[in-house]
Amino acid sequence: MDPIGVGGVAPAGVPSTQVGDDVNRDQTDRQSGVGRLRGGTAAVETTPANTGTMPAAFIGHGNPMNALERNRYTEAWAALGRAVPRPRAILVISAHWYTNATAVTAMPRPRTIHDFYGFPQDLFDVQYPAPGDPDIAEMVSDVVKPTWCGHDVDSWGIDHGTWSVLVHTFPDASIPVLQLSLNAFKDFEHHYELGRALSPLRNEGVLVIGSGNIVHNLRAVDFTRPDTGFDWARRFDDAAREVLLDNPSNALRLDGHQDFDKSVPTPDHYLPLLYIAGLAGESPLDLLVDGHSAGSISMAAYTHGLGNGTAIAEAPGSGAGGPAAELPEGFPTVDSNL
Repeated sequence: MDPIGVGGVAPAGVPSTQVGDDVNRDQTDRQSGVGRLRGGTAAVETTPANTGTMPAAFIGHGNPMNALERNRYTEAWAALGRAVPRPRAILVISAHWYTNATAVTAMPRPRTIHDFYGFPQDLFDVQYPAPGDPDIAEMVSDVVKPTWCGHDVDSWGIDHGTWSVLVHTFPDASIPVLQLSLNAFKDFEHHYELGRALSPLRNEGVLVIGSGNIVHNLRAVDFTRPDTGFDWARRFDDAAREVLLDNPSNALRLDGHQDFDKSVPTPDHYLPLLYIAGLAGESPLDLLVDGHSAGSISMAAYTHGLGNGTAIAEAPGSGAGGPAAELPEGFPTVDSNL
């Protein structure tokens, strides 16, 4: 698969430069590795990794300040890392790579992307120097055919929808990490079917994670509700839970719920759930942890193929409690890329 350089015009609110613009970087920069080595210097993992059927997970990641804190959500994410067999690689479908094409990161050293605004310097200092894996990227492109999936060799990397979770789940950053973009031009059914197409990767030891939020309405954020949800947010979250714990294939019908439009004003944070629903099909998911943040953000997380998720989250070593990380005072929620 050749490296991609995607042109054209992205949908409203979708930067057309998110995929492939860096392929036009000056040749000298290319040869020196600029744009390719900023993810750090972690050694490529050589320890034999699991090649059995891997579990899968959807994580409600909330705001990136969770990367710096320990709370009941981040402890559940850490418990997930302890519970799964060691993956050969991790493929993340992050809400924050929402662009104008279907692509997979294919660089050997993905950079850590700080794709947000208004946060303290400590958050911008976070690095997650996991290696990439071009061979796994080739595998991703193969399994999703006939859908075209380009290889991004120097444009994207590991965004905060991925690293804010993985710093807790796999803190040593030694397992190869790839991201699959969300094509903003495609409908819900396309994303669900693409998730289903990824299923063979689980038999190759690839851990597939969707990272977003089932309820994500930044215009409705209420800082006086650090650990509770509005009635409409709870109703939609409850409806989603009922579907996911019974028959995830019915997730495609949730857009008919009375509270869908308010809970999902934009599709980017909801779409990663459809990939995990597609992977699971009619096989129920398990709840890992649930709750709300700032009234209008669901922190619910689910697993597939691990058994009782809440038991995993409550296992020894998962001791921290408390709500999700709070946003800085005066934080510009709508303009922050939260």
